[in-house]
Amino acid sequence: MAIAKAERLMNLALCLLGTRRPLSKRELRESIEAYLEAGSDDSFNRMFERDKDDLRELGLVIETVENLDGEVGYLARRDSNRLPPITIDAEEAAALGLAAKVWQQARLAGAASGALQKLRAAGLPEDADPYGAHSALEPRIPAHEAAFEPLMLACRDRRPVVFDYRKATAARPEQRHVEPWALECWRGHWYLAGWDRDRGAERVFRLSRITGKVRARAGKYTADVPDVVTVRETVASWAGESADRTARIKLRSDAGFPLRAKAASVRELGDGWDELEIPYGHGLDAWLVEFGPDVVVLDPAELRADVVDRLRAVAKG
Repeated sequence: MAIAKAERLMNLALCLLGTRRPLSKRELRESIEAYLEAGSDDSFNRMFERDKDDLRELGLVIETVENLDGEVGYLARRDSNRLPPITIDAEEAAALGLAAKVWQQARLAGAASGALQKLRAAGLPEDADPYGAHSALEPRIPAHEAAFEPLMLACRDRRPVVFDYRKATAARPEQRHVEPWALECWRGHWYLAGWDRDRGAERVFRLSRITGKVRARAGKYTADVPDVVTVRETVASWAGESADRTARIKLRSDAGFPLRAKAASVRELGDGWDELEIPYGHGLDAWLVEFGPDVVVLDPAELRADVVDRLRAVAKG
């Protein structure tokens, strides 16, 4: 069946590329054997529309032309389907290969592989094999969150969305109306930056905290999209990456490895606890709450109070 479809697509492409005038559906049906075998006009129309969309997805530019009698015809002009010479050096080819390989675990894998095949057909050096078994680099960007794909499409199409979001300090999610700007992966987690309509301000959302489906909404953006969206910088500042102070915490010996990676010093206290000195900046209290009973804040006092308040808010639901 796959071979039959590939042959049908090839024949349709040859017909559209080989004609000097637009061909109607009737003429195309009479020229391609697989279309002649279609059981009915409806069956042929569905098959033809799918094939036309598949060829366009593969990169063929198909024009739709209406003649003086109102009949619609189709053709693919050779000058519109001829790529200019592509000059890619070894470093650029390697970067393209790695970019395609990054998405092998995501639903973008098909599109990335197809794009790479088109580049190879247009002159991408064959000696740059992104799927080679001996590659020194093995990039992986996880994209397992169900919200990733709809948000990626919404960012691309500039489409407002609605989703339920659970903050680190909240027991239940709340609905958010967002104009999505950009997605970015930081330290193994995906984040969305966009305009929060309800709050009238820019916000960053962690995709793993989005619950339920992401629903698209009609209408245009109400806020301007900035030329540069600094997702990482925003998240880093909230996580205390730009901190100029330090805090002391107690941490269970077998827990909190991300905190240990940030620690300036670690001292064993015994009885299954360690004392850590970590950078203290905006958002540290929210991060510490995520570790629950494995963390106790020693000082400063204001950080300890903020963490206690957040824990009480979660307990109250």
